[in-house]
Amino acid sequence: MTTANPKIEAIGKFFAAYAAYDLDAMREVLTDDIEWTIPGHHPLAGTKHGVEEVAAFFTQLSKGGFQAEPLFLEANQEYVVDIHRGWTTEGIGKVDTMWALVWHFNADGKVDRVFNLSGDQHQMDTFVWSNYSLAPLPDRLA
Repeated sequence: MTTANPKIEAIGKFFAAYAAYDLDAMREVLTDDIEWTIPGHHPLAGTKHGVEEVAAFFTQLSKGGFQAEPLFLEANQEYVVDIHRGWTTEGIGKVDTMWALVWHFNADGKVDRVFNLSGDQHQMDTFVWSNYSLAPLPDRLA
């Protein structure tokens, strides 16, 4: 009998919560001081600090109808590598590419850092600029 890896189970729980846009269930997997790095040159890029910023990021993604299909998950003592197809169902243009996420788990078994890597960063940058706007000045500078 094999026992499922609890880290991989946590990623599965996160994706199920993401698919349902269940932010409370996402918070169960993440530490309060999570750092989630989103690559790119667009308004949603950068490192999100804390579960509230990460939740706000995913709330914005939901407006594009982002979906994810996990393809590969592998874990060691501290990390899970996750490769998935990610795509949009709403908005101008589209995103449909492979993503690789590196999830780091703390000693308590919760995710405290994620590095998100895009298979087609140009596609993502173009989609975000076409569908999301920056806050107006001076709010953007606050």
